[in-house]
Amino acid sequence: MSGGKSRTRQRQRQAPGPRPARPTGEGSGPGGQPPAVPAGQRTPATAAERKATLAAERRAKAAAARRAGRRSRIGVRAAIAAGALGVVAGLFALFSNASHQGTGAYPYQVGSRGPGKTAPGFTLAASTGGQVSLSAYRGKSVLLFFQEGLTCQPCWNQIADLQRHAVQLRAAGISQVVSITGDPAGPITQKAHDMGLTIPVLSDPGLAVSGQYHANSYGMMGAGRDGHTFILVGPGGVIRWRADYGGAPKYIMFLPTTSLLADIKAGGHPS
Repeated sequence: MSGGKSRTRQRQRQAPGPRPARPTGEGSGPGGQPPAVPAGQRTPATAAERKATLAAERRAKAAAARRAGRRSRIGVRAAIAAGALGVVAGLFALFSNASHQGTGAYPYQVGSRGPGKTAPGFTLAASTGGQVSLSAYRGKSVLLFFQEGLTCQPCWNQIADLQRHAVQLRAAGISQVVSITGDPAGPITQKAHDMGLTIPVLSDPGLAVSGQYHANSYGMMGAGRDGHTFILVGPGGVIRWRADYGGAPKYIMFLPTTSLLADIKAGGHPS
């Protein structure tokens, strides 16, 4: 009896019971499709997409601004380059019209107005008092010396050296030396007096006369000052010889009068 009851209890423990029912909607939706995600759960993903879109738009605008900036900078650089080319072309045109003479210690250029051209007339205040006119030397050979002025002591030393070689200048057929500078008459008169100079130094304020001779085109100070230019005007008022020492390559502010006379002898004649 006890053995029968024991077998009966074992069969009861081994007998399978009913399987629990799966909750509705778990695992799959209708027709075996994945269940739909509630609308509330889609909102974060949509916001992220909007953020990504806005970020892409900002990046595109920034890239467009950078491209526009590059184009603007390129345009500015092109304009600067064009302006520089224009300046270079102008300088080339100026100096290509000047021949180059001498390769020794005192090289010079020959600017315009050059030999064979009529010397422009002038009347200017002089350190010797009153005024001096080019026409006063008609029938004589006069050597014009355009120089930088009061800021250039070597230029004044040049006048003193010319004065010391007056005999040699006359022997070369040069009757008179006249210096011209852009400084006011008062200061240059005082400077000439202090140095004991009898050669007239003429005041050309504004460089009106110097500009006609282009004597301010061959110096180290730019167009605002004359360089170191000698122009020999013959008895008939025609330029016989010219040398612009004040420009490249050496920007000479003084040369011995003996060297100057040698250059005149090699390149021209007073009569």
